[in-house]
Amino acid sequence: MHNPPACPACQKEHTYQDGEQFICPDCMHEWPVQAEATEEDDDQLVVKDAHGTPLADGDDVYLIKDLRVKGSSTTLKKGTKVRSIRLLPGDHDIGCRIDGTPYELKSEFMKKA
Repeated sequence: MHNPPACPACQKEHTYQDGEQFICPDCMHEWPVQAEATEEDDDQLVVKDAHGTPLADGDDVYLIKDLRVKGSSTTLKKGTKVRSIRLLPGDHDIGCRIDGTPYELKSEFMKKA
């Protein structure tokens, strides 16, 4: 049976696969399964923050404005540090967790830490 890779964030080996994602239960880091196979391709997703700085999986970013969460009364405050982002294809190109809640956000509202 294939063993999942160690967590890139904390380097622990208690990871497991859930659908198309690997998950580390120790640090709650998630990363896509397909990234393991296509890591060497030059055909990588290019995502830039609000200032044009390129972002990569695992980067830390700050919110540059208050963001209201659609369908909720929650507001993500300006200056909130978001740790260990993952890049996603599409309009909402950053996947992250803030206080344990998963969000998909637009990179135009982020600044690299």
